[in-house]
Amino acid sequence: MLSVENLQVAYGKVQALWGVSITVAEGEIVALVGANGAGKTTLLKAISGIIPHQSGAVVYLGRHLEGSPSKAIVRSGIVHVPEGRKLFPEMTVRENLLMGGYLAGPSDRQQRLEWVFQIFPVLKDRHRQLAGTMSGGEQQMLAIGRGLMAGPKLLMLDEPSLGLSPIMVEEVFRVVAEINKSNVTVLLVEQNTAHALSIAHKGFVMELGKVVLSGTGSDLLSNSDVRKAYLGL
Repeated sequence: MLSVENLQVAYGKVQALWGVSITVAEGEIVALVGANGAGKTTLLKAISGIIPHQSGAVVYLGRHLEGSPSKAIVRSGIVHVPEGRKLFPEMTVRENLLMGGYLAGPSDRQQRLEWVFQIFPVLKDRHRQLAGTMSGGEQQMLAIGRGLMAGPKLLMLDEPSLGLSPIMVEEVFRVVAEINKSNVTVLLVEQNTAHALSIAHKGFVMELGKVVLSGTGSDLLSNSDVRKAYLGL
């Protein structure tokens, strides 16, 4: 579905990605794990067209995305839920969700809204509440729900469990697995290595802008270097 080939990205004179290559097959959950500053967020931004890349290729469903504007990438089915949620705090839950579905027609928007409310019943219960008054966990659910309103084939999630309570962390990963079962491929950036790899079909470990390890989620979880560096074991 997605192939990133030898991607090079720099912020001015500072190199952020050094020849990164990853693949995401349709139907997979793929985890990108690593410490802060490893380049995980930069990679998602390059895929979604938010930042340019100097060289390399991003190929999605057989089509090169180089030079494509972000809105065209969203229309193609790649949806990026950024770190930090980036909600509209003075708008209601429902209004935030409808903003996510602004490219869809009225019928599709309504169907997607009902689907999101099935996944996140709390959002249905609080659809008139201002987003800025919700708890951190509820806001994360809303951010994911807004992404789903765009009708993704490939959903890219950047640190969805960041700053959440242990109970909400468990709920976020349960929801990610449920979304994947609804025929949505997931590319997941996470510092919570254990949780991410436990639900991932495949994973890539990034350090200092490079992919240093890859394999199935279970293989990486049992890898001694991963366990020592990221799990404290």
